[in-house]
Amino acid sequence: MLLALFFLGTWPAILTLLERRGRLPQHTYLDYTITNLLAAVIIAFTFGEIGKSTIEKPNFLNQLSQDNWPSILFAMAGGIVLSLGNLSTQYAWAFVGLSVTAVITASITVVIGTTLNYFLDDRVNKAEILFPGVGCFLIAVCLGSAVHASNAADNEAKLSSFSNDYEDGTAIEASVSKTAYSHHDLEKRICTNEKAKFGTAHFLMELEQKRAIKVHGKGTFIGLAITFFAGICFSLFSPAFNLATNDQWHTLKDSVPHLSVYTSFFYFSISCFLIAIILNISFLYHPVLNLPKSSFKAYLSDWNGRGWALLAGLLCGFGNGLQFMGGQAAGYAAADAVQALPLVSTFWGILLFGEYRRSSRRTYMLLISMLLMFIVAVGILMASSGHRK
Repeated sequence: MLLALFFLGTWPAILTLLERRGRLPQHTYLDYTITNLLAAVIIAFTFGEIGKSTIEKPNFLNQLSQDNWPSILFAMAGGIVLSLGNLSTQYAWAFVGLSVTAVITASITVVIGTTLNYFLDDRVNKAEILFPGVGCFLIAVCLGSAVHASNAADNEAKLSSFSNDYEDGTAIEASVSKTAYSHHDLEKRICTNEKAKFGTAHFLMELEQKRAIKVHGKGTFIGLAITFFAGICFSLFSPAFNLATNDQWHTLKDSVPHLSVYTSFFYFSISCFLIAIILNISFLYHPVLNLPKSSFKAYLSDWNGRGWALLAGLLCGFGNGLQFMGGQAAGYAAADAVQALPLVSTFWGILLFGEYRRSSRRTYMLLISMLLMFIVAVGILMASSGHRK
């Protein structure tokens, strides 16, 4: 689960990096989803084939021919909601930032998903420890929203101050959200050849010019709405996978063994792949959020950042697989401790993207409080682990 935590906290940072460099999200996500499926195939043909296949515990290839369609459908339903959640977060990152998106989605996932998994797992986890941890995640989501609001106010203040300082006789709006700056404008108003420093108004405007999704001028309500939708999707995929592997609703025939984690993950990833391919090819020709149109031919010829997108898919695929392995062993409610991924994402957000650089003291205090609450919540959640019989 420690590896899962690192992988699941890192892949969003890679996709965010590509969006900020101007690569279309549709192109990035199509690359990502290919290697995401590849990770499941690798896991199925390695871990899924280890050991001798028995009637009670068949290997991956043996399970493919069994009459286990009810469990397969649960696994594929989990893959569908995960794919919708991942696709939504790729757009949410542009609006509210990597750190806040990760915090809100992870908190919703733990509050809803962990509760469902607790009852599905026949209360294998200690409720008196588990639910105080869930409460800490609720506090974390409130702090995450406060961090975003405070940081957005800081950025508006920087931009307002910048436009006043560099006004040269032409009308410059007080906020970058009300105007679009061209590269010529930037060169004209900023007499420096040095790279813009993280957290400055110059940096914020250069970022707006480079990124694929233009967010200035759009209300943050859009970003938060997308984020909460993604959180709901994320909260359902683990319980669906739990039902696929443990058949708590007794949908399988008595003689049919339960799906292994590896077989379930294979079907889970197939549905995730299909939904991602269908939606993203559609978005190439009918983009959302005013993104430019593209085509499948343009996608195939776009090699700028493709390697990073493929790496992100592998990290996400192996991260999900490792999370499910941990859940099958110690209870899926406890395995939701990997939702501490905002700790990793925030680290990458600060290191790679300069998030919260030159922000106010209030923003820093809220950020520290949010991260501390996450650490406490994850520690409590992991302490609730049980042993599946």
